[in-house]
Amino acid sequence: MALALMALALLIGGCAESSPDYAGSPNPTYIQPLLPAGATEIPGRAEALPPTPEKDCGDPTASLRPFLDSDQAHSTPTVDAIRARGRLIVGLDTGRNLMSFLNPTTGEIEGFDVDIAREISRDLFGDPNRLELRIVMSENREKALEESTVDVVVNTMSITCDRRERVEFSTEYLQAKQRILTVKGSPIRSLADLDGKRVCVVPDTTSMERLQQIAPTANILTVPMWSDCLVVLQQRQVDAISTDDAILAGLTSQDPYLEIVGDSMGVESYGIGIPQANKDLVRFVNGTLERIRSDGTWTRIHSQWLPILGPPTAPSAVYRD
Repeated sequence: MALALMALALLIGGCAESSPDYAGSPNPTYIQPLLPAGATEIPGRAEALPPTPEKDCGDPTASLRPFLDSDQAHSTPTVDAIRARGRLIVGLDTGRNLMSFLNPTTGEIEGFDVDIAREISRDLFGDPNRLELRIVMSENREKALEESTVDVVVNTMSITCDRRERVEFSTEYLQAKQRILTVKGSPIRSLADLDGKRVCVVPDTTSMERLQQIAPTANILTVPMWSDCLVVLQQRQVDAISTDDAILAGLTSQDPYLEIVGDSMGVESYGIGIPQANKDLVRFVNGTLERIRSDGTWTRIHSQWLPILGPPTAPSAVYRD
C-alpha cells in the first residue's frame, strides 16, 4: 500500500512539473490583426484640404438623349461590335454587398448594379445573361474605360465634371447620400464626432475627397475595397466607415451590430461609365434606363436589393441635347 501511494505521489508531481502555468501570467500579450493588403494611413490635419477647383460642365448628370425609333438609320458602330462579339463586358467589383457581390450559396455575382447591367444585355441581345463581368477596383474604373478593357462600368460610380473630362456617363440611375457607419452604442453620432477618430474609406472616391474637406481632423485608413472596411471595423481597427448609404446598407446587412448614423454629408449621383468615344453606346444605355424607369423594372430591382434606403424613387433623366 505504501509503495502504491508513493508511486501515485511521484506521478502527480511529474504531471505538475510538466504542465505549463497558464493562469499565472500577469501581462498577457495579444497579436494585433494585420491590416488588409494595400491599406494606407493618412493622419488628420488641423485644417481642411483646399477644395478641388470645380470644373464648370453645367449639370454633370446631363447625358445624351436615347435614339428614337425613327433614328435607327444612325451609325451605331460600338453597339454593332458588341452584338457581333455576343456579350457585354461589364466592369465592377465583388466587394459591394447588395450592389455587386459574390453570393456564397450560388457562386454567382449578384446585386443592384448587376441587375442594371443585365437589363442592358436584355436590350442588346434579348437575353439578360450575355454578360462578361470583369473585376475593376474603384481606382481603376476610369483607366478601364479609357483603355476600353470594358464596355461599361456599373459600379457605384459618381458622376462628376472632373470625371466627364475622361469618360462619358449615362443618365443618373441611382442617387445616394454619404453618411457614417459605426458600431451600435458608439459615441459617434454625427460628423462632428469624427474629430481624432479613425475612419475607413476606399481611395480615389468622392467619399474620401469629401471627408478630407469637411472632417479634416479625422484620421483616414484607406483600403482597396469596402468589404475590407467592414473587416477592420469589426476588428475595431477603425472607429467608423464613411461613404454612400447604398454601400453602407450592404455592410449593415452583413452585421446586425452596425448602424448608419448622422445626416447626409453630400449627394452622389451614380451613372454608368462608358468610354468617351462611344457615344452610340451612351444613347443605347440611356434607352435601357428610360425603359426600366417607365415599365417598373427599376422599382422592382430597387425593392429587391435596397429596401433599407426607403421607398424606391427612380432619378429623372436629364439630357443635354
